[in-house]
Amino acid sequence: MATPIIFDTDPGVDDAQAIAIALAHPDIELLGMTTTYGNVEIATATHNALLLAELAGQDIPVAQGAAMPLVKTKHPAPAHIHGDNGLGNFELPDVRGQAIEQNAAQFIVDQVNARPGEITLVAVGPLGNLAAALQLDPSIVGKVKQVVIMGGSVKEGGNVTPVAEANIFNDPHAASRTLTAGWPLTMVGLDATHRCVLGPADMEKIAAGQGRLGEVLAGSYHFYRKFYQSALGIDGCCPHDSCALAWLMRPDLFTTARGHLSVATDGLAEGQTLFAPEGRPFLGERWSRTPLVEVCLNADGQGVVDWIVDTLA
Repeated sequence: MATPIIFDTDPGVDDAQAIAIALAHPDIELLGMTTTYGNVEIATATHNALLLAELAGQDIPVAQGAAMPLVKTKHPAPAHIHGDNGLGNFELPDVRGQAIEQNAAQFIVDQVNARPGEITLVAVGPLGNLAAALQLDPSIVGKVKQVVIMGGSVKEGGNVTPVAEANIFNDPHAASRTLTAGWPLTMVGLDATHRCVLGPADMEKIAAGQGRLGEVLAGSYHFYRKFYQSALGIDGCCPHDSCALAWLMRPDLFTTARGHLSVATDGLAEGQTLFAPEGRPFLGERWSRTPLVEVCLNADGQGVVDWIVDTLA
């Protein structure tokens, strides 16, 4: 039986790869996409989500969501990583469809209430839409099947500050609400995603198997690959957002631990995710007051990449 998901996204090159997986995998039922600012501005995120679904020949509801953080000042979209259009400045065809009238938070609330105990929320951008959904209807905490977050870092360090991962840093207040809400949650952060490298040969196979969508994936990949060559010295890219779906469908490829998460919301550590393993005593109780969650601490990088390629090629 297929797993019903709502995919919360800010596409984004690696988001596009993950969206392709959600559209293609036979065991995933993509109920809709909710969009957020992050890798791109909100209008671009919504445009890209609509486009990617159309290129795959699918009619998927897209609900537009958060345009800025809950509290902090919004940082500019990282055009040097994802391009001005979010997809590596690859020339894109026109979009025929448009977002539904319902906003992202309301879409999440309504879908979860319609199918209690069934739906998984997979969020791979800043977490304003999930925080807003919690504000609209706190009861969804007990109605979602699970929540999978691509974001954060425990031992790996950060990618936009020395300690903070981009999605959490972009809206630490929303991340704090979302990661500590008490629903069944797994965080798939840089400790796992940095173990995975999608190489040029992998992308060639994906492009060949995905038709018109594959052309956009490959075109955006070339831009993203150049960033990784300069930033991390690797020939390829880390398919961060696809790793969230990989964990959902193939948890055996990941090493996880249970514990308590907290998020620093200001100061030099702004956006840092702090993890206290379950049962480990620390000086004082403040590290262990939040609900228990699951955190990915490692991944079989080659196994994850093989799964991505097998799904898309």
